[in-house]
Amino acid sequence: MKVAQVRRHALSLPEVTEAPHFQYSSFRVRGKIFVTVPPDEEHIHVFVPEQEREIALALEPECLEKLHWGGKVVGLRVLLNQAKPAQVNRLISQAWASKAPKKLVAVAESSRVTKQ
Repeated sequence: MKVAQVRRHALSLPEVTEAPHFQYSSFRVRGKIFVTVPPDEEHIHVFVPEQEREIALALEPECLEKLHWGGKVVGLRVLLNQAKPAQVNRLISQAWASKAPKKLVAVAESSRVTKQ
């Protein structure tokens, strides 16, 4: 998977913006970062809650690592050249949902159900 695909999916989610975060690029919903892209663009950092993180690690250990920041585990490092696009998109969506306001998530989910 390539960063262009990550960008396309992240920006397709409601109210997402892309902005610099130090030397990284970041995707934010209402100012809250849910994904960062290091300059090497070989992996991304996805800020998913603990439960989703542990499930994903159990299912796909070859392309995911725990992301440590400030002495805590805060998300996942996704190795893009080994990851499946559907899996990365699911993690990005979960990270977005964990940072977006609950009302925005509810509107997005009801819109998605209506389209199906």
